[in-house]
Amino acid sequence: MANIKSSKKAIKVIAKKTENNHELKARVKNLIKDTEKAIAANDKEKANAMFKDVQKYLDQAVSKGLIKSNTSDRQKARLSNKVKNMK
Repeated sequence: MANIKSSKKAIKVIAKKTENNHELKARVKNLIKDTEKAIAANDKEKANAMFKDVQKYLDQAVSKGLIKSNTSDRQKARLSNKVKNMK
């Protein structure tokens, strides 16, 4: 445990940032899963709406350095193809 006041504060700040980062990564993963479910259910409107959200949150995660840019691009491309190829 830290003894210095600034170190104690740093521990709190790091914990808060870690929690926020975890929430964003979880949101991205859940949105991807939900979009996949909408695609499987042939709900084109819902899939398109959710895909826009996925793009937004993937870009946020990249800007914060939580995931790599290529990973984000790959996930967006795969989902985009699935949404486009829906019948």
